[in-house]
Amino acid sequence: MRFGRYAVRRAKRWAVLGAALMTAPLLANAGCNMAVLQQLGWQVSTATQQAVQISAGDPCRRASLADAQAHGDLRLQVPSAYSEAQREQLAAQVLQQPASICAYAFELGQAARTASTRLQDNPGYRFSALQLGWIGFGVRGARAQGWQGFRSFGRGYAPHGSNSVAMEAFYSGRVRSECGVGRQVAQLATIRELFGDAAFDTAFVSGELSIGTFLSLHDTQSILLGSSAGELFADGKAVRTSALGRQAFMGVPGYVVHAFDAAYLDDINNQAENFVITDISADAAQALAQVGGFAHYDALNKQLWELAQQMPGQGWRRFERLLYTRDQALRAALPASQQAVLAQMEAVLADPVYRELMLYVHHQGVRPLGYHIVRLLDRNPRTPFVIELVLHNLHTTIYQRWLQSRLRACTAASLLPSEELQHGIGNDRAGSDGRQHGTTSAACRDCGHRL
Repeated sequence: MRFGRYAVRRAKRWAVLGAALMTAPLLANAGCNMAVLQQLGWQVSTATQQAVQISAGDPCRRASLADAQAHGDLRLQVPSAYSEAQREQLAAQVLQQPASICAYAFELGQAARTASTRLQDNPGYRFSALQLGWIGFGVRGARAQGWQGFRSFGRGYAPHGSNSVAMEAFYSGRVRSECGVGRQVAQLATIRELFGDAAFDTAFVSGELSIGTFLSLHDTQSILLGSSAGELFADGKAVRTSALGRQAFMGVPGYVVHAFDAAYLDDINNQAENFVITDISADAAQALAQVGGFAHYDALNKQLWELAQQMPGQGWRRFERLLYTRDQALRAALPASQQAVLAQMEAVLADPVYRELMLYVHHQGVRPLGYHIVRLLDRNPRTPFVIELVLHNLHTTIYQRWLQSRLRACTAASLLPSEELQHGIGNDRAGSDGRQHGTTSAACRDCGHRL
């Protein structure tokens, strides 16, 4: 994969030790590392043996956390002789193991599905049309919807005030953008759903949630591609992601992009489709693992394109209607020679990766990979398309920030009662609803534009 001057020279495995979580401050409150470990789904027990027993299993290949636990994954036996400090040190180490990141991926996947559903369900979030800038906030303007610009012509915005209120503009406001910004929004909305609004508002400064042109993000604090991104994982053809298992795909960004030179484009507004992966079936994940990633499907995409050349004809969204919506009248009208070619194309598209790798693309919503490949046969018939994952930090920086957020919440929840007692607050300051005050248990492409 080409990343230009933003290349990552070395991409480590995403199961790396996070030094930030191994420091003393995170161990200060007894029990929180172990509590977060159990929140992730680890089943912890004690036994009289003197050695720790970790049965991590293979949760990244499971359908869900419950499925992983049913297979005996995510089990930890702690010697009963261990002190609280030893238990916490052990839990901190297990939190950095690959199995813990896979357990986190179950939550990440659900966050991506929730975010993408809310984005696609907002009729006010539209695709770019005639507008004054790169991102359009309509007649209400950006500031009224929680954003402020930092680059001219709508090329860069950051939240103004509450982060969660700013993201809500894309869930329920009236906004326009092309699909590159749509991918950024989906990534940030996934983080919002993963952290929850309270933590999302406090764990990130506004600059970290910048949106705009991809080149603009590199010059900001962007948690996606800027100075706060930290360790980025590069796996353009999903070789390592496929080997890790299906849950490693959850929330991962990428794009489907033209294979031939731009001179072969007929519809520049569909030169690429930026996506976030929301789900993948066991069969699709196994198929990708067997062939070693997306390169195999790039070849199949070219085969589909070559077959399409053998089916001359006109018609609005012709291939989409033939192969995706399966318009029976249109299919019946094909001559016998084209019927045979259509059958060959259907055989290729029967692969589970085309049918069961689910992508969110603004403004197409959540659809299988095969839909996008077929759709692009209509929009740009003179070039095949290839599939790429782009740089991301979901299993490195975002995971570590999420862990720290959970640990801070645990510490705050356990310290709050004693602090209240020391100050004589007690429950007499509970609100009228019965709750106590203050408690809260890089080469990227845009659709239709060059950067």
